[in-house]
Amino acid sequence: MAALVVRDLAVRVGDKLVLQDVDLELAPARIHALMGPNGSGKSTLALALAGHPAYAVVRGQALLEGQDLLPLPPEARARAGLLVAFQNPPEVEGVKLREFLRLACAERGQGFCEFQKAFPLALARLRLQDFRDRELNVGFSGGEKKRAELLQLYLLRPKVALLDEPDSGVDVDALKLIAEVIREMAEAGTAVLLITHNPRLLTYLPPAQVFVLLDGRIAECGGPELACKIGEEGFEVVRR
Repeated sequence: MAALVVRDLAVRVGDKLVLQDVDLELAPARIHALMGPNGSGKSTLALALAGHPAYAVVRGQALLEGQDLLPLPPEARARAGLLVAFQNPPEVEGVKLREFLRLACAERGQGFCEFQKAFPLALARLRLQDFRDRELNVGFSGGEKKRAELLQLYLLRPKVALLDEPDSGVDVDALKLIAEVIREMAEAGTAVLLITHNPRLLTYLPPAQVFVLLDGRIAECGGPELACKIGEEGFEVVRR
């Protein structure tokens, strides 16, 4: 059974129809990639599935293990097992990283004692030991924000993770660490969708399936060889 099934999805932002006729399926324990040039609608898809109020679903379905996500508010979608890591994670003053994650894990059914054991291990895995009592993303570098997003993935163990450009603003060493953690989460059962316009990350994480989004539609699907072609020739290889 697919972890996430999206069918005939159309999304409007303001007066503009950004996505049309989007179909895709994400399998458990697999890494998938959504590629496309800037402005093609990749982030729109993630935010619409997360339930962002600015992204209106005009039609279509989004089923997480058979459950229809679209009637649910954002917090219920997250509770059901959907995680979205943002391209530009916001800074949240007054909210400590530890408390934010403790409450999030409690919403996913994790007990306090379990969290107390898991949290320091997760911090060490993401090399964020010095950040446990920092305010969420406040003063973090771009790479530190990306690792903090993956810290959520590591602790929450969602059914589906939509990771919007997890490699942006990240140096080579951090990129390798991020790739290792994403691979671990996929091997543990999470269906991962890497959203990117740059095939660099995919050299570390070859996807089982690549979806190419052009002009608001899925223009082509393929295996890791499709990502390689795009890396060599650009997105024009799909337009031909």
